[in-house]
Amino acid sequence: MNTMSVEKTMTTKLVDTHCHLDPGYFPEGADDAIERARSAGVGAFVCIGVGGLEATQAALELAQRRRDVLATCGIHPHEAGQATPELEARLAELLDDERAVAVGEVGLDYHYKRSAPELQREVFRRAVGLARAKRKPLVVHTRSAKADTLEILTSEQAREVGGIIHCFSEDREFARSVLDLGFYLSFSGIVTFKSAEAIRDVVRFMPEDRLLVETDSPFLAPVPLRGKKCEPAFVVHTARCVASLRNLDFEQISALTTANACRQFGPMLAAGLAV
Repeated sequence: MNTMSVEKTMTTKLVDTHCHLDPGYFPEGADDAIERARSAGVGAFVCIGVGGLEATQAALELAQRRRDVLATCGIHPHEAGQATPELEARLAELLDDERAVAVGEVGLDYHYKRSAPELQREVFRRAVGLARAKRKPLVVHTRSAKADTLEILTSEQAREVGGIIHCFSEDREFARSVLDLGFYLSFSGIVTFKSAEAIRDVVRFMPEDRLLVETDSPFLAPVPLRGKKCEPAFVVHTARCVASLRNLDFEQISALTTANACRQFGPMLAAGLAV
């Protein structure tokens, strides 16, 4: 694996703003994957707490144990059918923890429709309301659901808390709309794929102060590591691609995206980078 060949002159650590580190994905434990990423120049991690209560609690426990990890809590649109009042109440309690920095990932996915679209919309609306109640940003998953995603974010006043459109895979028109609502756009390994010219177009045109990078590990390994299980160390490849698209060098894109991540997730992320 060639993820360790990071420029020796690099002084700013990257942030993987979206990774899944569940034991089911990393049976050897999250610490090994995190240490590989740290060796590659990644200094902080936002671990996404979805997949049911046990998985969400595990994400938060990891964040409580490691200063370089923060967590989110939410109900993925694939799991909208599991959104019982009891689960939603418990997630609301977990979000009171200062290490839980966002509500997510939540949203809509009409590509797979593993949960009925009408149910996804109901759960998503409640998630936006929860974010507003907790005064924490949203981490939004949207696939093949641009119009409904935008309608819910607008009508439910998501502007009050903002957040991130994670693994951005839409076009310039949608990007403009969510940027107008105060959201950040986070780019995964998809931006390195040959078929992703529309996504690269968004990277080129968007304002620099809303730009983030992520892995969405264990999914979507970037070129040149496609086909491998993605892990947080791989975010360096995505960052290099984004840097090239913005006509920046690697240190510049690291400094830029890390400053944006710290602004979105708060001082605990900056403290984690200092570990």
